[in-house]
Amino acid sequence: MDKASISSTEGKPIRCKAAILRKAGEPLVIEEIQVDPPQAYEVRIKILCTSLCHTDVTFWKLESGPLARFPRILGHEAVGVVESIGENVDGIKQGDVVLPVFHPQCEECKECKSPKSNWCTRCTNDFLSNTRRYGMTSRFKDSFGEDIHHFIFVSSFTEYTVVDIAHLVKISPEIPVDVAALLSCGVATGIGAAWKVADVEEGSTVAIFGLGAVGLAVHIFHNNRSYIKQFFVMTSF
Repeated sequence: MDKASISSTEGKPIRCKAAILRKAGEPLVIEEIQVDPPQAYEVRIKILCTSLCHTDVTFWKLESGPLARFPRILGHEAVGVVESIGENVDGIKQGDVVLPVFHPQCEECKECKSPKSNWCTRCTNDFLSNTRRYGMTSRFKDSFGEDIHHFIFVSSFTEYTVVDIAHLVKISPEIPVDVAALLSCGVATGIGAAWKVADVEEGSTVAIFGLGAVGLAVHIFHNNRSYIKQFFVMTSF
């Protein structure tokens, strides 16, 4: 994303394309939407690459309950480049390559400072909200001016999205975008479960159930540690 295009859109609403879920279980519809500028502690990013997670499918099929909200923009595994930033945003600037992640990191609470956990107590996973600090306020509007719901604070099935700074991680621009997109959920989940939660030690034997993105992430992590034995358990239904 060049500097000229950034300066021309900064502080202004952006019109772009997004894949919108209008009703549970129905095909996503490509529509033109408006993405508002970021507010304080928020960042607007241009999505470079996004992938599909099973959680997206779960919410796509969800017909009832408080989490079934329409219209909505799904997607949460992605990588993007910063287009503009709101007030009180530190450590990230225009042009940076970032990962949006649904699990926040405030860097201030006890859990975020702990080397064993990042279950943030200041920014709990209230998936009923559209935005982290502004509740049901949406940054998306459809062509009729109606609000579109966010999805677990990311919404990556769109050309542009707005994400709270607590949900962004700056990464190297040298990482291929199709690889980087997987790091924000599937890979982090697999490696985190083995490294941070299970705390696999030398001499351990690890059983990996399934070889999807999460299972393969565990395998790659342990494959670089010759002192760990691993075997795979595959199931069919």
